[in-house]
Amino acid sequence: MTERVPVLRIGDILLVSIQVDLEDQTVLDLQEDLADQIVARSARGVVIDITAVEIVDSFVGRMLATIASISRLLDAETVVVGMRPAVAITLVELGLSLGGVRTALDLEKGLALLRRSATGAELT
Repeated sequence: MTERVPVLRIGDILLVSIQVDLEDQTVLDLQEDLADQIVARSARGVVIDITAVEIVDSFVGRMLATIASISRLLDAETVVVGMRPAVAITLVELGLSLGGVRTALDLEKGLALLRRSATGAELT
């Protein structure tokens, strides 16, 4: 049995803090759990914290883009926070653009980005 990644609620934003190794089944479970939670909680935003993620492969990179697409279809914006430089370099080397995925350096900045977006403020 694979570990489930917890999905926490902060107001109308869901927080996913990935603290486990991302095996293929864990990623697929996360996509399903997150989609269910977006609908059940009427979430308008999703923050995925990957601070603890040290290594990514093309599957995990595509998963981040897929989660952002699913969230967007369910009327929630996704922000990935805590990306390490090595992870960013690997994603670029793999040719993954992560279209539709917004990023921020840390959780605080990610939450602020979603709040500004919700109020229609100009993003800088």
